[in-house]
Amino acid sequence: MSVITRYIAKQPQEYQQQLTKLYRLLKTVLPNAEERLSYGMPVFFQPKAVLYFGANQQHIGIYPTSEGIAFLSAELADYQTTKGSWHVAYDEPLPEQLIIKLAQHRLTVVQAG
Repeated sequence: MSVITRYIAKQPQEYQQQLTKLYRLLKTVLPNAEERLSYGMPVFFQPKAVLYFGANQQHIGIYPTSEGIAFLSAELADYQTTKGSWHVAYDEPLPEQLIIKLAQHRLTVVQAG
């Protein structure tokens, strides 16, 4: 069990399915990333933080930094966002293509230094 799967296992049962889907998707897109917990949240590192996510009461928070939110601002118009976070309700399907696009973009930015 990884540090991220342990985190997911500690969340309420009704959150675990969506969190696991997100984890598996990110693991596929970022297969060489190190899995860590930072600021109490799962994060994929390669060689710096690429993408954080976390369980909240009403939604999954995806934290790609303000740069990542700005990169996808047009596509995220229908979602609740803040300067550095994107909120996906547990009862909504995961927007997999947007998540993939965001993770790939963040990896490119992080690796470019």
